[in-house]
Amino acid sequence: MRTTYEITPDELPRRAAELLSEGYRLALVAAHPDTHGDARGKGHRRGDRNGERHDRPEGIRVVHLFVAGPPDTRTELHVRLDPDRPEIPSLAELSFPAGRFERETHDLFGIVPLGHPQPRRLVRHFHWPRGWYPMAPGAGEPPPFGEQEGPYPFLEVEGDGVYEIPVGPVHAGLIEPGHFRFSVVGETVLKLKARLWFVHKGVEKLFEGRAATDGLPLAERISGDTAVGHALAYCLAVEEATGTEAPPEAARARALLLELERVHNHVADLGMLCNDVGHAVLNAQAQRVREQLLRLNREITGHRLLRGGVVPGGAVLHAVPDPHRLRALGEDIREITALALGHSTVRDRLTATAVLKPEAAREIGCLGYVARASGLAVDARTTHPFTDYGHGHGNGDGNGARLNVPVHTTGDVLARFLVRAEEIDASLALITHFAEDLTAGAWSAPLSGEGPRSGVGIAEGWRGTIVTRVELAPDSTLTRVKPVDPSFFNWPALPVAMADTIVPDFPLANKSFNLSYAGNDL
Repeated sequence: MRTTYEITPDELPRRAAELLSEGYRLALVAAHPDTHGDARGKGHRRGDRNGERHDRPEGIRVVHLFVAGPPDTRTELHVRLDPDRPEIPSLAELSFPAGRFERETHDLFGIVPLGHPQPRRLVRHFHWPRGWYPMAPGAGEPPPFGEQEGPYPFLEVEGDGVYEIPVGPVHAGLIEPGHFRFSVVGETVLKLKARLWFVHKGVEKLFEGRAATDGLPLAERISGDTAVGHALAYCLAVEEATGTEAPPEAARARALLLELERVHNHVADLGMLCNDVGHAVLNAQAQRVREQLLRLNREITGHRLLRGGVVPGGAVLHAVPDPHRLRALGEDIREITALALGHSTVRDRLTATAVLKPEAAREIGCLGYVARASGLAVDARTTHPFTDYGHGHGNGDGNGARLNVPVHTTGDVLARFLVRAEEIDASLALITHFAEDLTAGAWSAPLSGEGPRSGVGIAEGWRGTIVTRVELAPDSTLTRVKPVDPSFFNWPALPVAMADTIVPDFPLANKSFNLSYAGNDL
């Protein structure tokens, strides 16, 4: 159930505090430059094919989405801002994620968060032109970018023997850029600062003006290793906006694909965590299994990363996984995991390394395996299910109950390793269950035009909960798409977990979080 309230800026702090006290979490903040002339009275600024804008700007509407469950409950607070002074009371004192969303909307839309305790730039680097907000009404073409306005304001840690180690933003290998600044004494890390948004791609702007079906390829590429998760959240949002209900078979196929994506990514992470503690042989074995999973993905959807399986209104399967093959893969993975945990060097390096305490994870608003390794049982499959998952403990062979959400409480690298390993077993059980009544085929419902013209999609991607909100014009083209990857919530937790560790722990800790640069740098 999704409920929408139109409120004034002055009402926002009180209403937000009430929802947070009732157990809701802030899942998304999206700014909407509206115009007069839209059928809803709140249409987006649009242009004709020649790019000429013909609607009069009405101002900016800010949407705060709060979610809770079970039962699946969604509450939106819509705040209309003064077009001449786009300001909004800050919620940063109430919610840490709110403060980050506010800095993001300031950088992109020029909305001033009144009373924000840290109102410095987040997305826009210091060479971005001052006063230019790329998604604000009337922003126009970007002006020339200049020299950086002085050094980035890293917090300097001073004292005898303290020095800094800069890492990045360019790294070895294929990962995207990110800058890490370590303040250390000897090898002990006193403070770590992560600076991202080096490759901000303007994804949200790229969605605008596309047909709903044409937005799918872009959604699949928000974060390449999460094609199913982002495609599913996007399609669920479009379906709600258009009043479309996917067939039950499509929902089961989507759930199956979501778990396949979880398994191949978790297997890769288990191997690379072993590699980071010097056990390259176990990594080689894990990557061997991952290659088998990627080939299975291609058989099922025609793409190694499962693109094309989830489509607006439905799903497409070229084949269905064989349960005997899944059982063999599960046995292989469990053997690799047992060898890793039985090796004293591996286990010792994982234990008590980069601890994220439950209270810190809760305050930061962590999601996915990062949260579950720190004692927080957060999972959209239980709070916002789009199909029947059941309950209980899966055993990896499809027998017994279906859904298991592993939770550990130590918050260290070992806990994040164990959550992944146990989730693989649970996912294989789910895949086997959902495959029982499916055959190769396509199931879809045509997108209707009778829906509320806005929608929210929530899916438990392999890194954590993905939320996407869309709004459609009367002609069903996209006027606004706001995706939120779990990495946006989890990145601030990495520096917290690194406090009082040692510098050589960073590669291991970083891999145990394995956050997406692309999903964060939209």
